[in-house]
Amino acid sequence: MVDMYLMGHQDSVHFMGAVALGGVIFNFVYWGFAFLRMSISGVAAQTFGRNDQSEMALVLERGLLISVTGSLLLLLLQVPLAHFSFWLLEGSAEVKAIAQDYFFVRIWAAPAAISLMVMYGWFLGMQNALYPMAIAITVNLVNILTSFIFVQHFNMQAQGVALGSVCGQYAGLLLAILLFFRKYRWIVPHFTLKIAPLLSHLRHFLDVSGNIFIRTLFIIFVFTFFTSRSAGIGDVTLAINSVLLQYLFLFSYFLDGFAYAGEALVGKFFGASDRKNLNKTVRLLLKWGFGFAVLFTLGYALMGDTLLQLFTEQEIVLDKGSNYLFWVILIPLASFGSFIWDGVFIGITASKAMRNSVVLAAVFFFFLPFYLLHPYMGNHAIWLSMVLFMGSRSLALTLMYPRITKKF
Repeated sequence: MVDMYLMGHQDSVHFMGAVALGGVIFNFVYWGFAFLRMSISGVAAQTFGRNDQSEMALVLERGLLISVTGSLLLLLLQVPLAHFSFWLLEGSAEVKAIAQDYFFVRIWAAPAAISLMVMYGWFLGMQNALYPMAIAITVNLVNILTSFIFVQHFNMQAQGVALGSVCGQYAGLLLAILLFFRKYRWIVPHFTLKIAPLLSHLRHFLDVSGNIFIRTLFIIFVFTFFTSRSAGIGDVTLAINSVLLQYLFLFSYFLDGFAYAGEALVGKFFGASDRKNLNKTVRLLLKWGFGFAVLFTLGYALMGDTLLQLFTEQEIVLDKGSNYLFWVILIPLASFGSFIWDGVFIGITASKAMRNSVVLAAVFFFFLPFYLLHPYMGNHAIWLSMVLFMGSRSLALTLMYPRITKKF
């Protein structure tokens, strides 16, 4: 959001579009590895519920091995990855040129960012929400501070916000390592270099991870298509949609807190076979989620134009962006269930249901409506499709939950 603010106050809409386009690639890069945080959180919470110290260590070790290997491959293949990505994405030559500058700086944050996903998931599984909070605050404060310095004082523009992201991620990783050794030093002797223990329970881990990876991949497809298609319509539309998308992200940041709590608590109660507390947790999560959805809906309805002005001073973006605020107002109520249920389903490692709900929502409630309605509704069609996508995920997971917990 700070990146969008800083680029929204440059002298051209191209900078906003470039950061949005570059960010799409990192959605693939980082969200593609988000299965690590999600699967590790649920699996680690269940081992915590069983008090299996050896498996607690192995869950973390497996995740870190995958994160280090994956991030090194990304660094080695960054040039062909960039060429393929910018060939695939729509956008003007001016936007793509700035986006490439952004990409080749921010890619160096990959080892820290992906390793932090593992650490976040493992800490949450250990019922420790304090450490992920402290790390996330540190990452963002360092990111914000350095981005402002690089952009405002060194005039680095898109490269400045990219470098700010790099600084923030490595600051967070350093803090994560220090916090781990402060509280969890006792787990180090359970780490191993032997292949057999690392491969034990790996099938379950990969099964959960694979389904979550497919689920995340389809979410990436939706958001990538959203941004790429916006760029195809025009640079101004790309800037408008990129700013308005921050409203969805802002709401998701609040709801993700409850989703993460769901992962930790539901996983613990599921691992301990405590149905009573599991059901109580789910009810409370949904109540809190609905309450925040109502608050955000009212806030966006009353202050939508004001928030739009916060992100940019480009007059054309402000004038035309207000035409699409209606869709943003609908998003909190349509989407809160998807965030809450994601946390619950991760806690019980019901990854197949998560996968199926997203695939169905993406195909039948995002892409199909968009292609049917775009010739008649223009940019409104992509926003309607996004609302339908989020709402259908909420409904599908709500309907699936009773059937899945019958086995519990």
